[in-house]
Amino acid sequence: MKKYVICGVSNRALEMFIKPILNEFSKENEIVGLLDTDSLRFSICKEKYRQLEQVPVFQPEQFDTMIDQTKPDYVIVTGRDNTHVDYILRALNKQVNVITEKPMVTNAADAYKVMQAEAESKGKVIVTFNYRYSTFHRRIKEMILEGKVGRITSIDLNWYIDTYHGSSYFKRWNRNRDISGGLSIHKSTHHFDLINWWLDQRPEEVFAYGALNYFGHDSEMNPRKESGRFCGTCDVRNDCRYFRRWNSRIGSTTVRDDHLLAGVYEKDIPYTDYRPDACIFDEEISIEDTYVAAVKYDGGSMLSYSINFSAPYEGYRLAINGTKGRIETTEYHEPSRIPFEYPEQKIDYYPLFGGKETIELIQEPGGHGGGDPILLEDLFLGPDPSRKYQILAGAEAGAYSIAVGEGVWRSVNEKKPINIKELLFHPESINKVIG
Repeated sequence: MKKYVICGVSNRALEMFIKPILNEFSKENEIVGLLDTDSLRFSICKEKYRQLEQVPVFQPEQFDTMIDQTKPDYVIVTGRDNTHVDYILRALNKQVNVITEKPMVTNAADAYKVMQAEAESKGKVIVTFNYRYSTFHRRIKEMILEGKVGRITSIDLNWYIDTYHGSSYFKRWNRNRDISGGLSIHKSTHHFDLINWWLDQRPEEVFAYGALNYFGHDSEMNPRKESGRFCGTCDVRNDCRYFRRWNSRIGSTTVRDDHLLAGVYEKDIPYTDYRPDACIFDEEISIEDTYVAAVKYDGGSMLSYSINFSAPYEGYRLAINGTKGRIETTEYHEPSRIPFEYPEQKIDYYPLFGGKETIELIQEPGGHGGGDPILLEDLFLGPDPSRKYQILAGAEAGAYSIAVGEGVWRSVNEKKPINIKELLFHPESINKVIG
């Protein structure tokens, strides 16, 4: 029986880890401790999952006590991004394995600390990059391993976050770079890890442009330049195009963000000192909502990447070019929020000399393109022995994804290419302040 403690009783913890451990993997796994800064989260968790009523709870300063008392095999880190590094380092110091949500940490300097700590510990780090596990992403990896495209020369990846999901980042703590690292880390590490994994190469250099186009105080869609508003009490919310796109005038919302346990309005919010409905036009917002980046890899491949956090629909367009052919696919995500007809996702393969081949796949159920359930099986039952390639991500993969993400922001800020190796392995030569 493997024992787990949960650091950060977030919505992600409740749904992604606690629920399946209790309901699907309880024969081999058990939760022996909960840790969070907010005691109200313990009450909500135990009310939802009665099996945990007798499980002890701890505050962050009691981390070492929790480890000594519960003797877990794994620490699961699911709190706010800036809390990850402390729990990971303390777990490794206690020789305990770690399963952490992405991003592993919020900057390259801390990523390097994690790699160093892991090298000196009996504990190991797993980063839950569930995008690797998507039905289509695994098939693309297999096609690359089969040599279908030959040596990969370039990849084009354009990612789109719709106005509902995109604006949610600017309502919450994610809009604070000191806490999230900015969206090139909090969100884009998903995408950079996916590319790094497909290529099996290390990123060397990144150059990027970025801007705050849609949100923040100076947005052309800001109905009134006044900071400190909240959607639940705002007197100009019916003049806000983002609010009116997803809500009626009386405030009922037509969809709920899959990242939030709390509702949009104050009366729905169950947590202490947490509001997920801060104004998306606040003056304090300084992170970017648009990026375009180029990344060079040590194996000769090049990536052209863009992401937009205020698009009409959610999804991505991907093309992988190689010496033997090209792979293309387009995904339209969150269908309930797409107001038009769209094609089902397929993979098109174009050999360099020959006819087109279209690959249709059965979409597996579950979050993140069917990736979450398969990731959970690997975590709690062990890696699938029939799979012929490595898919679980470790600390190094987490670190390189963060280094690219920070490199994107630094390139935007400093208007120059950023050397990834220097950023990740020689942090003393880089200005370590992120703000």
